[in-house]
Amino acid sequence: MNTPRQLDWPNWQLLQRIALSVGCAGLVLCAAGAIFEPQQFFHSYLSAFTSWAGIALGSLALWMIHNLTGGSWGLVLRRFLEAATRTLPLLVLAFLPVAFALPHIYSWADIHEHNPRAHYLNVPFFLARTGFYFAAWLMLAFFLNRWSAQQDRISDPRPALRMQALSGPGLAIYGLTMTFTAVDWIMSLDPSWSSTIFGALVATGQMLPALGLAIALATWFGTRPPLAEIATPDVWNDLGNLLLTFVMLWAYMMFSQLLIIWSGNLPEEISFYVIRSEGGWQWVGVMLAIFYFALPLVLLLSRDIKRKPERLRIVALAVVGMSFVHQFWMIAPVFSPRRFYLHWMDVTALAGLGGFWFSYFFWQLQARPLLPVHEPALEEAMSHA
Repeated sequence: MNTPRQLDWPNWQLLQRIALSVGCAGLVLCAAGAIFEPQQFFHSYLSAFTSWAGIALGSLALWMIHNLTGGSWGLVLRRFLEAATRTLPLLVLAFLPVAFALPHIYSWADIHEHNPRAHYLNVPFFLARTGFYFAAWLMLAFFLNRWSAQQDRISDPRPALRMQALSGPGLAIYGLTMTFTAVDWIMSLDPSWSSTIFGALVATGQMLPALGLAIALATWFGTRPPLAEIATPDVWNDLGNLLLTFVMLWAYMMFSQLLIIWSGNLPEEISFYVIRSEGGWQWVGVMLAIFYFALPLVLLLSRDIKRKPERLRIVALAVVGMSFVHQFWMIAPVFSPRRFYLHWMDVTALAGLGGFWFSYFFWQLQARPLLPVHEPALEEAMSHA
């Protein structure tokens, strides 16, 4: 078997510079806006931060799923998922503005506001929990990436077995931490509202754009060696089916939450949908139903679209774009419950953080071969291709 090599792509530094330029421009504009509207800046920043953190964490979950299940689909996506998990240290730094501005974002953090859940929702405990979440995610990402690098250096099955052994408990840790993270970062924006399925909904909402971004990058780089050596139409078809599965899973959870809450008709539960069904926010919900579920569902049912990487890439990028709209719809109505409100900092904060994230991501991506060396399933995948 030929040794997998790095992509013959001379413009890594150009990609990093472009992303970094966008990031600097976006955050400079946000910093200028924060001088005049600090409250709006932190609201916009929270939506942007949770969007990019969700892609990194969703990539971690997908990588662990592949370690447990195997399959050629994961070999094509693996390096993109790995590089995304290595952006977690950057996201720790990106969380600092949120940590310093909790009273500007969360009503329970304001000492002048009545907080009936002060035993759980208080600043020291919130920061301690967030530190624990990041420590757990960083630990998983560190060991998985360490063993993946060892697998590239030596022909030994033990690194792959270690990744597989850690991924089972790792998925349990991910599920547990994401349940509490969803409550802390998003649900607690409205302390009076609660949903038992919200943690699973947020976790699914992270894996869907993470998968979409990885597929988009794989179809972009997959026309060149070394990915072209295993990226067959059957592999693209499998990835399209997987994306379709996560689209349907997200829609199922969204509908289940809506059905259960609306049928219960309890004031403390329906507030989430009440503020999102009036003042213009309802049209954002309609847009999500059409472009985040119905249209991808119809397109991904087509075998012709799934087997052609150029067409699959368009669908995957649309899913990623709509995930940002979904995250905005989850957060922004809390701050503007009576009317739809899109501020220019909502866009610049997303672009600014995204530029820095992509610059760091491309730096990590170029550091390793795009196909895992000494991967047991790689020789079989290449022979089939």
